[in-house]
Amino acid sequence: MSFLGAVALGLAASAQTWIWYPGDYEIWLGNRMNNNRTERGAFFPPFWKTDSHYVTVEFSKQLDLAEPETIEIAVEGKYNVKLDGKLRFGMPSKFELPAGKHNLNIKVWNQSTPPSIYIKGKTVNSDGTWKVTNEDKEWIDESGKASDTSATEYALAGYWNFDDIATPPSTFNLKTEPQDYVSVVNKTTDGGKLYDFGRETFGSVVLKNVVGDGNVNIYYGESPEEALDLGHCETLDKISFGSGEVTDLATNESRKRAGDYTLDNTRAFRYVYVSPEEGVNVGDVAMLYEYAPVEYRGTFKCSDPELNKIWDVGAYTMHLTTREFFIDGIKRDRWVWSGDAVQSYLMNYYLFFDSPTVKRTTRLLRGKDPVTAHINTIMDYTLYWFIGIYDYYLYTGDKAFVSEIYPRMKTLMDYVLGRTNADGMLEGMTGDWVFVDWADFPMSKQGALSFEQVLLCKSLETMKLCADIIGDKGDAEQYGRLAADLRAKLLPTFWDDSRKALVHNVENGKKSEQVNKFANMFAINFGYFDEPTTRQVMDSVMLNPEVPAITTPYMRFYELESLCAQGLQEQVLKEIKDYWGGMLREGATSFWEKYNPSDSGSQHLAMYGRPYGKSLCHAWGASPIYLLGKYYLGVRPVKEGYKEFSITPELGGLEWMEGTVPTPGGEISLYVNDRLIKVKATEGSGYLYIKSKNKPRSNYGSFEKIGDNSYRLLIDTHKEITVNYKHV
Repeated sequence: MSFLGAVALGLAASAQTWIWYPGDYEIWLGNRMNNNRTERGAFFPPFWKTDSHYVTVEFSKQLDLAEPETIEIAVEGKYNVKLDGKLRFGMPSKFELPAGKHNLNIKVWNQSTPPSIYIKGKTVNSDGTWKVTNEDKEWIDESGKASDTSATEYALAGYWNFDDIATPPSTFNLKTEPQDYVSVVNKTTDGGKLYDFGRETFGSVVLKNVVGDGNVNIYYGESPEEALDLGHCETLDKISFGSGEVTDLATNESRKRAGDYTLDNTRAFRYVYVSPEEGVNVGDVAMLYEYAPVEYRGTFKCSDPELNKIWDVGAYTMHLTTREFFIDGIKRDRWVWSGDAVQSYLMNYYLFFDSPTVKRTTRLLRGKDPVTAHINTIMDYTLYWFIGIYDYYLYTGDKAFVSEIYPRMKTLMDYVLGRTNADGMLEGMTGDWVFVDWADFPMSKQGALSFEQVLLCKSLETMKLCADIIGDKGDAEQYGRLAADLRAKLLPTFWDDSRKALVHNVENGKKSEQVNKFANMFAINFGYFDEPTTRQVMDSVMLNPEVPAITTPYMRFYELESLCAQGLQEQVLKEIKDYWGGMLREGATSFWEKYNPSDSGSQHLAMYGRPYGKSLCHAWGASPIYLLGKYYLGVRPVKEGYKEFSITPELGGLEWMEGTVPTPGGEISLYVNDRLIKVKATEGSGYLYIKSKNKPRSNYGSFEKIGDNSYRLLIDTHKEITVNYKHV
């Protein structure tokens, strides 16, 4: 069973697994991961608010036993056991439960790791049906009488795939395997060696056959220039070998010297420059590759070899940035950023379909109440967080997660609405980072930005949809009204009829003269323009060379999606080959944080005023995975969890293509050329939509004409269907 896909959306009551307060394990694990960043040997923690797990949690279960049974108890923390309101002696590892109806409570305290329990019995087992609370609001009066009413709030327990009583959650680590370099170059200047591991990778360096005493300096690079620039490379390590111990000079932590030395630190690199100082010699170098053993469920292959390589490198980029959570880049930040993550979710649905990591990342980003700042301190990143939750529901059908996270959606939205102006629009306040994108042109962040209002409107619509899912009619009405009110203001506030576009912002009541693609393309993607306005904006903004170009894969993701949604797959294919193919031609083995085709040489490595500040393996660089799955293979869910789907293949100039799109419990596979389509869906039902010069023929069912040269076929079988047609 896959590491990240092992947990089903529901959990049978008879299974046993480690359980905890929902979200607490994710916050603890995220703190452990987010705090691994260093900058040239200096510890570099996240600069936003860091939450922690609840240190005391009570786990409770109502029992109705036909016969007595003995349960086995394992706990991470110090604990007590209470049966029917009475404390029992000690911290028992086994406990006798009498027959009949009983209340079982286990209260756990743990300051260092999340309180968690594992219960194993014949019928009584720890699972997701247990209730948990962080605050037991019970009390007794002076006579010893317990309160007649309770204000204790319970939640359903959290869990992942820790199903072995001997493997508690706090022991979790990613998988590792040894790997060797592919070439080495000796440097005569200082006796160091430059090791090339062949492509971008991640893990711990292993120093082999170290002889003598002294310091070994290790310099990492995503490029040879970075690894050899000892004064400016982003990451480095200094290890001191003594007669009996080895010390990491950055942390001052020592351990006994014995055999090969594997560094505790994990790093991103392709190149490693190892430079021993006088008195010590390193015989050889290797690495311990660290990874999440995700399953590649999505595939894509076509008649264009370069596009195939783009898909492969995109998939590898996603693999490297899929760790305990979906992170941004593996070299520099190694943090969980909401704007990066929401794109990773979408790419994931077409590659891994790894639902547990989506949920873990969503929980970590949200953190706990009270809300004191935007997620990652970025206004737009808070708004993406909302949008990603409904996307998750649409692809997975996981209503239980929406129910779990909805209370925290509400309190976060309360915070957002509390920072709107008199017109109900968001403006950056003190402490808010208004990001939008890394732009190569001046862009004001003052006043009300049209881009932020479009995201806010979609977030409010998401709140309404989620309120509908959990059956809260009052909330659905409230959020629906707020969304409709804001949407009605978008064009009157930001539309410039002479430019046929939404302008960038309004400051002090004055419309900006600037037009850029950001708000306009999101309004297209969200369906906020009618059809004539969409055509106008495509011509005046999206296809207008005078509008400033986008140079980050981050926003190219949404730009190319808007073009695909308007049927411009041939143009998008050319742009994918120019942009992502351009990175490949520069030697990329994973896709970058930013690519400007006008740069050359070492300019491609620089960012943030640092010569090697750019990440050369960044999650948002893998967007062709999503575009090719959704807009070329054309597979997307129509109803939650692929209960109903649509397939609208678009060759976009390719001679043929084939691929597989994963679904919650199966897959949709497709082969397409200009005369033949083969399609197979192993779950759900839906329609195949195609354009053909004549009525298509199929070995199953009959096509229905829905427009000029447009047809659809109902797919309600799990057998392969063959279609003959003439491509338009």
